[in-house]
Parts: sequence; structure tokens; C-alpha cells
Amino acid sequence: MSARTGDPVPEMVDPGRGSGLADVARRRYLLQLLTRKDVQVRYRGSVLGWAWSFVKPATQFLVYFLALGVFLQLNRSIEHFPIYLFSGLILVTFFCEGFANSTRSLVDNGALIKKIYLPRELFPVATIYVALVNFLPQMAILLIACLTVGWTPTVSQIAGVLLATLIVMVFALGLGMLFGAANVSVRDSQNFVDLIVMVAPWTSPVLYQWGMVRDVMPDWLFTVYQLNPITAAVNLMHQGFWYPTTESAGISPDTWLFAGIGLATSLAVLAAGQYVFRRLEGRFAQDL
Repeated sequence: MSARTGDPVPEMVDPGRGSGLADVARRRYLLQLLTRKDVQVRYRGSVLGWAWSFVKPATQFLVYFLALGVFLQLNRSIEHFPIYLFSGLILVTFFCEGFANSTRSLVDNGALIKKIYLPRELFPVATIYVALVNFLPQMAILLIACLTVGWTPTVSQIAGVLLATLIVMVFALGLGMLFGAANVSVRDSQNFVDLIVMVAPWTSPVLYQWGMVRDVMPDWLFTVYQLNPITAAVNLMHQGFWYPTTESAGISPDTWLFAGIGLATSLAVLAAGQYVFRRLEGRFAQDL
């Protein structure tokens, strides 16, 4: 209690210590400013501007479609292969962009971190929001393509698409906070993330069907493969966009089971990332 007024004295906290991601929710205005800043900086001085967010996935799609769809003739064996490919590709691109940029976010904003205190979690969260802003127009293009070939989804399939997006957001943020915190002191972390991003499209059924993996792997190893949250999310995207346009029975019967496990895994990774972030954030300003 205060000696003069009788008012309770606020609890003292260590300087530079906050409540983690809860502080981000309480400072949504700052998050909005950082997200806007990241978008403006990314396209500053660019002639095409926002159009660049479509160039990379479009280029990847064309390369993979020619190599796999035309040359390896997957376009014949997988009905509506362009939709199958694009629906998985944009989701993995969303993950890769969010993960890689959130890993670099603290180093990229080092000057701001050294000058003032604000919740450090704002930086990786803002990069996930930027990746989401880029992802949504690509999903709109996918939606238009699906409608032209008779897309008739169920409520559960649409819910699966939303769940897939949530899994990727949480997983990318958790890994981004984990590697981003380590990257402040050990810059090799960023190079390691680049390797993960490079192989990510091949570790889930984006460029091939999940049945191809099942046919060549032992059962236990195939189970490990399905436990990957990105694999579960891609299967949900295929179930929501590709499957309603075909008559193929190509969706894993355990899609929802592994989607639930994938969400739980993503939340566990987020908790681990927050824990490591909180343990290391006291040295951010010094190491930067």
C-alpha cells in the first residue's frame, strides 16, 4: 500500500520482461504498425510492388507443373493435377515465408530493439501476418480455379482448410520464435532454416501423392511422415480444394486424426518457442 494515498503499489517486474504472446494481444495497434511497416519496406522502390507476392508461387508452380506434370506425366495420373499442385504449394510457401522471415525478424529490427522496449514477440508475429496477407490472395485464385471445374465442398472440407491454415500459422510462429531467438546469438541458425525451407516442399505430399510414400515406406516410418504438421495441413488443403473437384479416392482415411495431432504438435512447438524466446530475450539488445 502507498504510504500517502493508500493505493496498492503495482507489482515490480524486471526491466524488459513481459507476458510473452499475451502482450502482443494487448498491443494490437503496435502489431498493425509493424505489419504495415514490413509490407512497405518489402516493396519500397519496386515497380511491380504487391504483384511480387504472386510471382514466386506462380514461377514455382510453372516449374513444378512442367517438370512433374508434363515431363513425368503426373498430369495424366492425377486428376486436375494443377489444382492438386497449387493447393499444396501455396500452403507450403506460406509456411516457408512465415518461418524464414520470423527467424530473421529480430536481427532485421535490431536497431529498433536496441533503442526502445516493446514486446519482442511482436516482430515474429508481424512477419506471420505479412505471410498471411500474401497467402490469402493466392487462395482466392485457387478458389476461382476450383469453381471453374465444379468445386462442391462440404462444410467439413471448408473447416479443414481453415484448420490447415491455423496449423501452418502456429507451427511457423513457434519455429520462427525458437530459431529467431537462437539466431540473435548464433547466426548459423538462419542458414539452418534456409535448409529446412529448401526441402519443405518435398517432406509433404505437395509434388506427389501420399500413396506413393505409403507404398515405399515401412508402416512405422509412414506414420512418422504423417505426424509432420505440414503433411497433415497439406492433406486438409487437398481435401478441401482438390478432392471436391474429382471422383478420386486419394485422401488419407486418417486425415482428421493426424490433423488433430498436427495441431497439438504445433501448439507444443509454439509453447517451446515461447519458452526459449523468454529465456533468451534478456540478451537480445546486448547481442544485437
